Amino acid sequence: MEKIKATYWIETAQPVEKAAGALAGEQSCGTFVSVPGETQELKEKHAAQVQSIEILEEVGAPSLPGAYSAKNKSTYTRAKIEVAWPLANVGVNISNLMATVAGNLFELHPFSGLRLTDVEIPEAYYSKYKGPQFGLDGTRKLTNVFDSPIIGTIIKPSVGLTPEQTAAQTKLLIEAGLDFLKDDELMGDPPHCPFEKRVDAVMDVINRHADATGKKAMYAFNLSGDVDDMAYRHDYVLKRGGTCIMVSLNWIGLSALVKLRAHAQLPIHGHRTGWGLMNRSPHIGIDFTAYQKIWRLAGADQLHTNGLRNKFCEADASVIKSIKACQHYEHGMQVMPVVSSGQWAGQAVDTYQAIGNPHLMYVCGGGIVAHPGGMAAGVESIKQAWQAALRGQSLASFATSHTELKQAIEFFGGILK
Repeated sequence: MEKIKATYWIETAQPVEKAAGALAGEQSCGTFVSVPGETQELKEKHAAQVQSIEILEEVGAPSLPGAYSAKNKSTYTRAKIEVAWPLANVGVNISNLMATVAGNLFELHPFSGLRLTDVEIPEAYYSKYKGPQFGLDGTRKLTNVFDSPIIGTIIKPSVGLTPEQTAAQTKLLIEAGLDFLKDDELMGDPPHCPFEKRVDAVMDVINRHADATGKKAMYAFNLSGDVDDMAYRHDYVLKRGGTCIMVSLNWIGLSALVKLRAHAQLPIHGHRTGWGLMNRSPHIGIDFTAYQKIWRLAGADQLHTNGLRNKFCEADASVIKSIKACQHYEHGMQVMPVVSSGQWAGQAVDTYQAIGNPHLMYVCGGGIVAHPGGMAAGVESIKQAWQAALRGQSLASFATSHTELKQAIEFFGGILK
């Protein structure tokens, strides 16, 4: 019988076996007390099973408030556990899958810390949920960029620009050779920049440039909203010749993404806005390894991962692991990792050395738009940084003969120390 499997990091004052058993019971056919109908036969068919326990360490204080504190015990045990559920408990239902592996367990009394670190999805799910339609390879084909990162930016300021101002910025950036642009996640369909007028203005610029040069930049329009609205906006972008759409994954929800994926003829750029709620604390939440498996199953083609030395609190080791998770093949597909957040020319060489390949989007907002030489110089500085990376040269040596990179190092290097 196929099983759903999940791996957790836990912290508890109880004996680990008891705490793990409570989690398995709560997330299958048990509760805090025996109930009528909970027969031995039913439990044999439907009870979750603790597959393994690995003790990690002891700590002297609970990491989270409100947890059970054992009498005459001053330490809390941290462990890695694996739990398995019969597929029959859930069926092939992505929402109920998540309710099972990441439902009412983070607040369970026995735990002073709990994270979902990985999930193993049964083969049956891949028959119903099609996963990425384009993924990494499809994104490369649409941008016609194959041997280097897809260089991109975010329209800035994030909100406040009119459709005409957005188009003017787009024109400047694509004429400088940019491959990819996107709306900020805060930009949707506001009165000062209505969605359809923004698409019209931007695509007029992109289509004219493509007709003249043969290079068509990809622009991810943020169509996050109600399901019917997203389908309509997708069709509008497609009609105007667009090649990408964007959604805020955590706020539209899994079922909405599944529906959009079934409708879509364009790559879906998955923004993980709100991610810090799930990941910032090391003692509760979901690791990106598990997170990206679920969203790629639902249909995301491109997923944000943060970048090295980012403006957020995520450590470089975590970012590297996330990028590699996206690049891992699942059912023959890779998701395109979107390296962003405080990125500029200065992280290019280190990113390439850490990942070992250029198969990513390298998206710089302020790192391009705020370049002291202007936006076009910002684009050029990123290109030069990646030329240095791919040639095995240091930024400092490459900058001696490349003005835009030298300006970026002097400007951003001073700000971001």
